[in-house]
Amino acid sequence: MKLGVFSVVLGALPLEKACEFLHSKGVQMIEIGCGGHPGKAHCDPEILLNDETKLQEFKDTIAKYELQISALSAHGNMVHPVKEIAADFDKDLTNAILLAEKLGVPVVNTFSGCPGGSPSDKTPNWVTCSWPEDYLHALEYQWEEVLIPYWKEKAAFAREHGIKIALELHPGFCVYNTKTLLRLREAAGPEIGANFDPSHLIWQGMDPCASIRELGKQGAIFHFHAKDTKIDGPNCSVNGVLDTTHYGDEINRSWIFRSVGYGHGEEYWKAMISELRLAGYDYAISIEHEDSLMTGTEGLNKAIKFLQNVLIYEERGEMFWA
Repeated sequence: MKLGVFSVVLGALPLEKACEFLHSKGVQMIEIGCGGHPGKAHCDPEILLNDETKLQEFKDTIAKYELQISALSAHGNMVHPVKEIAADFDKDLTNAILLAEKLGVPVVNTFSGCPGGSPSDKTPNWVTCSWPEDYLHALEYQWEEVLIPYWKEKAAFAREHGIKIALELHPGFCVYNTKTLLRLREAAGPEIGANFDPSHLIWQGMDPCASIRELGKQGAIFHFHAKDTKIDGPNCSVNGVLDTTHYGDEINRSWIFRSVGYGHGEEYWKAMISELRLAGYDYAISIEHEDSLMTGTEGLNKAIKFLQNVLIYEERGEMFWA
């Protein structure tokens, strides 16, 4: 496995300074935002796809600091019910796939997206229950008429360019748990897999190790985000996990995102890393910082130190005892 960082947390720095910082901390891989919600602070595909000089400068900067790009990320809602919004996100994803091919990066990270509940909707509709039956009708429309057709086409495009698409399991979008990821993968093709972020599973009450094992059976884990979640016992006991309280109102939320080690300790993360190895995943462990209780720099430094003692870096040794 290789220790990586999602560079959005360093977006205020120029790419070279961000790479210099990561190299100095012993980081081996960098995940770079290039559109959608992550933005384009370190990478604008529309420039790099059309300017060979700029592209070479970009590649040289990454190589100078002995980093490898684990993935390009263009998280967005490509099936948004407002066509203009959907088109902008789709353009960013398409360009990310084309740039990944040109850079030799095997994975592009994004979300599945979430359509409206009907053709006339103007806002996404994330369905969280199966009754009244209106919600089942909405789900059928979303999956059969919008989501599956879109991702069949996009998976085919990715296949043509030798790229895998890693969907982050994220509430608010149609793919948010193990079952929904596997459903879309079966419908659209093996180019669809997971950008596995345990933080989103933890607050839904899922066991990341169990999900890793299930997805690993199909080789469906393409990338991994190292981010933690802390469940607030008193608030969760009263209000449950479906919490719309603003992220900034931490004291009243049922859960908040934390840097790795601040939601769960080493034993928890070592079990997850071991489960990844059992699943055959031996790629990036990419730190994503979204901890509102500490600065990005402090959160990143703490996460790097924590994971350096947790990751399994070397190939399996010979089983001399059996």
